[in-house]
Amino acid sequence: MSTEGAEGPAVAIAMKGYPRLSETFIAQELLGLQRLGLSFAIWSLRHPTDGARHMMHQEITAPLHYLPEYLHDDWPRVLRGIARAVARPSIVRLLGVFLRDLARDRTRNRLRRFGQACVMARELPAGTRHLHVHYLHTPASVIRYAALSRGLSWSFSAHAKDIWTTPDWEKREKIADAHWGVTCTRDGHAELSRLADRPDKVALLYHGLDLSRFPAPPDARAPRDGSDPAAPVRLITIGRAVAKKGFDDLLASLALLPAELNWRLVHIGGGEMLSALKAQAGALGLASRIEWRGAQAQDAVIAALREADLFVLPSKQAENGDRDGLPNVVMEAASQALPIVATDFAGIPEFVQHGREGLLLRPGDVTALAKALDGLARDPQGRAKLGDAAFNRLRTAFSAQAGLERVYRALREAVAGKGAAAP
Repeated sequence: MSTEGAEGPAVAIAMKGYPRLSETFIAQELLGLQRLGLSFAIWSLRHPTDGARHMMHQEITAPLHYLPEYLHDDWPRVLRGIARAVARPSIVRLLGVFLRDLARDRTRNRLRRFGQACVMARELPAGTRHLHVHYLHTPASVIRYAALSRGLSWSFSAHAKDIWTTPDWEKREKIADAHWGVTCTRDGHAELSRLADRPDKVALLYHGLDLSRFPAPPDARAPRDGSDPAAPVRLITIGRAVAKKGFDDLLASLALLPAELNWRLVHIGGGEMLSALKAQAGALGLASRIEWRGAQAQDAVIAALREADLFVLPSKQAENGDRDGLPNVVMEAASQALPIVATDFAGIPEFVQHGREGLLLRPGDVTALAKALDGLARDPQGRAKLGDAAFNRLRTAFSAQAGLERVYRALREAVAGKGAAAP
């Protein structure tokens, strides 16, 4: 069955911002669906802010549409969307849902979601049969309202922040309205299943990693043990500079390492806390040992991983409840046979088994983190053993293809008007 309608693709896939370097899991899914033969259009609530693009984004050929990020920026387009929504018979139900939401969330953001939804509903091609959205918070509100306006089915992929910072009432009602949903960690699946109207409504589906995008791991790494100032142990961490990544804890732990241990750290990623982290590193006397590379495209990330000896990511829960799922960067590190030091938190232990692929510590335990880094920095043979195990686990248990095929089949069935259970 083709998913190309008489007037454009039958599936519209929406997200908050596209393209984004920090969301390689979305790009991987889009490219995988394209290769499986799904015809779809991409709808983004925001324009890109990253200066570079991932290599996968260059290969994705789907039509790309941007909604007005702020309603006043393109008010004629918004007014046309609202006028068209009001003219549809569905306006009574749409307004009922929206006004009930607005009564519980009296914010400008809620109004913006409604305006964007009206624009999308008006501009969706006539051949559109199903909507799918990444993230259950703001993007899912837009898609839910647009689906109500056009009388379409919709589904969602929930990830991390959207699960843990969205109120229960909103998650419950969105799940009830959706055709089906998927999420990528056991914790996330348990949380959404708790609120679901049916036991088969939400499925656990790991993103996995498409290993065809990555070179084989290096044949061998230099046996650096931190004793030679000319050959320091190379640590790497990757992620946006936000509270849930725990980079402040990482800096605090690095300050506890013995003075005689020679090490260097590379950080890759942008983010709102970058200046504060650099200031913290300076105050701790670590500035000369840390290289802040900012956001990077995939080829630069892979090159940095291949040069490193050890990957570290001390994720934790932020004060606002935000937390990671299973960060793709953990699996990307495993693709280059790097040992992993991380926290026993969120989806990370679903991939990293303590003592097998890496070491897992309690979130926020700076002293334990320093001890783990110190021990592995001095043990190149131990690092090699953990790194090989991480690569083997990725290759055997976290392939992306099986999950992609499940999403592909579910989207095709939704277009055909059947298959309301999660894939």
